[in-house]
Amino acid sequence: MLQLRSILNVADNTGAKKVALIGIPGKGNRRLAYVGEVVNVSVKEAIPYSQVKKAREYQR
Repeated sequence: MLQLRSILNVADNTGAKKVALIGIPGKGNRRLAYVGEVVNVSVKEAIPYSQVKKAREYQR
């Protein structure tokens, strides 16, 4: 089971290393995801010069 805000290791070739789970589309207000489900994530750590970029955190 995966919870919202979980930090996950990525196993593909996009260049992302770590991502944070931010949502489960189509499941309403559910807070848990299971293996095989589609989830929305935000990239927290990436390889330099890769296809994806690290998410920027804005300071207020």
